[in-house]
Amino acid sequence: MTEIIKKYHFKDGLKLEFEILDLAEIFDSSKGLMTVPHRAQFYHIIWIEQGKGTHFVDFEPMEVKDNSIILIPHNSVNLFDKNGRYHGKAVLFTNSFFCKNDQDSQFLHASMLFSDLYKTATINIDPQTSDLSIILNAMETEYQRHPDTAQYHILHNMLHIFLLQAERELRKQGFQELKPSVHLDNLLSFKALLSQNFRTEKSVNKYATDLAISEKQLHKATTTLLGKTPKQIIDERILLEAKRLLVHSNQSVKEIAYELGYEEPTNFIKYFRKHTDTTPAEFRAQY
Repeated sequence: MTEIIKKYHFKDGLKLEFEILDLAEIFDSSKGLMTVPHRAQFYHIIWIEQGKGTHFVDFEPMEVKDNSIILIPHNSVNLFDKNGRYHGKAVLFTNSFFCKNDQDSQFLHASMLFSDLYKTATINIDPQTSDLSIILNAMETEYQRHPDTAQYHILHNMLHIFLLQAERELRKQGFQELKPSVHLDNLLSFKALLSQNFRTEKSVNKYATDLAISEKQLHKATTTLLGKTPKQIIDERILLEAKRLLVHSNQSVKEIAYELGYEEPTNFIKYFRKHTDTTPAEFRAQY
């Protein structure tokens, strides 16, 4: 059977889709699962107290280093370093846990911590002075309590505060975020729709129609904020998925072409080569 990229869903049987785990313990016990490419269907906050190695999220290498935090969106292709060292905490949670209303959903999906508009967020911290340490310790204390009717609400609010504080820390470290605007609203809506439909829909006009805006408005939003046309953004999303599947699965080029909506594999090969100057097979061989 063809091996595809593994999907890891949140652990069954838990009252809440939220966990705080000892990073070294889960790395030792689940190393075989964590050191193969996988798509986790939940968010990670990886707090590294002591560590070394290279962690990968969608081909992006990040140094595993002391006193740092890596924030990983759900469904990214995640790869732990099998020769690395991870000591610290991992906070895991799902959309279902965090998004109890539209405001929560809007915050989480627009946050610079998990948005695909930016590179994977990493934060350097001083554990002696960082407010994040205080919040994490309080959150862990609450998590370890005997569950009651208040626990979900307390953990949810603490996590929200933690994420807000993490955004503050990122800004202090020079992170430049996109400012709120109509263009940003249109861009975020476009990216969300594209994420759902890129396999079957590749027309800029169709996305603009579904968003109830003109192609000109969509073009203005993407070029103003990212310096890219809507077509370039669609191409980037298709190519990212193609690269994920070529490198991290055993699916044939023909199977990948079909999965990405190409009825003729030769058309996919021409498309991939046009945008990467290499064939799918050559790209796979490089990795």
